[in-house]
Amino acid sequence: FFFPPPPGGMGAPPKRLLATPLRRFEIVAGYIIGFGLFTTLQASLIAWFAVDILDMMMEGSFLYVLLITFLLAMTALTLGTLLSAFANNELQMMQFIPLVVVPQIFFSGLFNLDTMAEWLRSLSVVMPLTYGADALREIMIRGNGWNEIAKDVYVLLGFAVLFMILNVVALKKYRKL
Repeated sequence: FFFPPPPGGMGAPPKRLLATPLRRFEIVAGYIIGFGLFTTLQASLIAWFAVDILDMMMEGSFLYVLLITFLLAMTALTLGTLLSAFANNELQMMQFIPLVVVPQIFFSGLFNLDTMAEWLRSLSVVMPLTYGADALREIMIRGNGWNEIAKDVYVLLGFAVLFMILNVVALKKYRKL
């Protein structure tokens, strides 16, 4: 979740774009596909660099690492565009980033969750990075395969789809279709 949301995001779609006969879903899909290509390239490059150049431990399949990295990137991208719908300018969007990134780090398992209070630990289930970190741990450290990461993959996919649907709904404030 260290992928920054798109500059300007979906916060204020250009008036010309809103004047087109495109549906809200098509506008959101265009944003996600357009920024998604760069996000996927960035995520793949980071995964390759971490494994090959930094020589991080890699017991499992690199293709699974790429899959999880792609899903994390898409989830971060869709969440970033969703949050930008609530920002009136770029400064407000930048202020959202610590509110999203810091809790993700604390509840992803980077720090031992067993030392936290139970009610606080339960917040980790609503953090997408928790599932990404768990899947990457299963692949890279334990060398596990699909059976061990399937739940995490489906949850990350669910987060990305949910955030995309919420993006379509959030676009209603700009355009009635």
